[in-house]
Amino acid sequence: MASIGKIVGVNGNLIRVAFDGAVAQNEVGFAKLSSGVELKSEVIRIRGDYAELQVFEDTTGLKAGDEVHFTGELLSVELGPGLLTQVFDGLQNPLPNLAEECGFFLQRGKYLPALPRDRKWSFTPTAKAGDTVTGGDTLGTVPEGIFKHRIMVPFRVRGQVTVESIVPAGEHVIEDVIAVLKDAEGKKIEVKMYQTWPVKVPIKNYQERLRPTKPLTMQQRIIDTFFPVAQGGTFCTPGPFGAGKTVLQQLMSRYADVDVVILAACGERAGEVVETLREFPELNDPRTGKSLMDRTLIICNTSSMPVAAREASVYTGVTIAEYYRQMGLNVLLLADSTSRWAQALREMSGRLEEIPGEEAFPAYLESTIASFYERGGVVKLRDGSTGSVTICGSVSPAGGNFEEPVTQATLKVVGAFLGLSRERSDQRRFPAIHPLESWSKYEGIIESAKVEEARHILAAGNDVNQMMKVVGEEGTSIEDFITYLKSEYLDSVYLQQDAYHEIDAACSADRQKYVFDRVYKILKTPMEFADKDSARGFFLKLTQATKDWNRVAFDSNDFKSLEEQIFNSVAEVTKNV
Repeated sequence: MASIGKIVGVNGNLIRVAFDGAVAQNEVGFAKLSSGVELKSEVIRIRGDYAELQVFEDTTGLKAGDEVHFTGELLSVELGPGLLTQVFDGLQNPLPNLAEECGFFLQRGKYLPALPRDRKWSFTPTAKAGDTVTGGDTLGTVPEGIFKHRIMVPFRVRGQVTVESIVPAGEHVIEDVIAVLKDAEGKKIEVKMYQTWPVKVPIKNYQERLRPTKPLTMQQRIIDTFFPVAQGGTFCTPGPFGAGKTVLQQLMSRYADVDVVILAACGERAGEVVETLREFPELNDPRTGKSLMDRTLIICNTSSMPVAAREASVYTGVTIAEYYRQMGLNVLLLADSTSRWAQALREMSGRLEEIPGEEAFPAYLESTIASFYERGGVVKLRDGSTGSVTICGSVSPAGGNFEEPVTQATLKVVGAFLGLSRERSDQRRFPAIHPLESWSKYEGIIESAKVEEARHILAAGNDVNQMMKVVGEEGTSIEDFITYLKSEYLDSVYLQQDAYHEIDAACSADRQKYVFDRVYKILKTPMEFADKDSARGFFLKLTQATKDWNRVAFDSNDFKSLEEQIFNSVAEVTKNV
């Protein structure tokens, strides 16, 4: 029987409740206002007969003596067909449906089912009566967009159970019982087309966890070649405001080699989230030619929404990602921005009067961030297929300071660091990923020795550029000046891409390999010029010709013609050695 408590203290969105009976960590409770409205809350600490809960709504009107009803259930999400194309808040309320019921302003205490109850799905059984199954095994499928959505044995089922009955192929709503299972003790378990799962408990109904080794192609040259991401890996994209994180997210969402994209906007500015909501349905999916939203799910929790819901939105996103991974799909989770999630943790830690860590963040910040990223990964399912969750955390350090605690805690656990630079964004060099500060622990699509040589040229060119700022161009040798021009050439024609050009916006792995090989040959070619002006003029023309080359279709006649022109011009200045 669920417990009932009384509020004894209110501190912002933190309430202290005296209770009788049993209460669990992360259990959901509803704080009842005098008007009858109930506000959803989560237990975050228990001390003796007192529980402290974070309220996911504005607590105006709550006072000592008000009742709190504990549900006996952990903070959970609904998992089933109908998730894709949806826009949820941090508690998995469908925002379009909320807007229809509430109008322009959302009402406190209004909660709706996450999945549509009246929509019929065409169910096709894959299991039959008498089969032995366990949690996570597939009972049947329903079509959801371009995927076959697996209806699985609830993850909470442990051990072997027997399928006593299963419905024949036909149309059903998610509330219909589609199978009845029987465990070893003879207890019957009714299975519907959806299930619930606590957001802070990882889904582990798989056979084996694998090491991420396969590169995840983003079709962004600076990422795939220089700072690759592995399928099932983790990476972060910290950067100051205006450095191009939102555009980079959209590019990764469109062109990453994944099946499902989940965008968790955990505390991002409302204007940016609105821009995402408007633009994603308009984005064309290169895979299908339809809207990108058909395989996308957005969890929307803006900076103007209750602070406590930021944490919920992060865990809601990763739980849904794990659910689709159990179907053998590859999922990309973009969390934007984890800095504001960490700020919410800091605020709650302060209200709990915990001993603060660096910059008043909680002392357990690093372990909390690590536990989130650890939920990514590649897994081998019991049917032999594999699925993956790749996690990207956008970090928004104040003033672009990468030394602050959230960025540093993130860098300790991720496999790749794509640091966005204010300097490069001001120079309009997009994507504004800094090529000398970023790094990756994963293997990419290009031979690592060649990539290191290219990075060495970038570093040497940067050194010459810094020197020229002191001694001037006339104080630089012609050899150093050529090194500088080669580094600028590599930067302009390979690291930078035009996100709004129909061809240059995305560069396939095959094209990257081909183009990098040609650009690498040019960088390694010894060149001879009469003076610095002739060298500068040559590289200006070469850069423009190569940019034009990037904007024509791969293997087209124009592509081959421009390549020939480029190498003919390089041959004219090649130094005889």
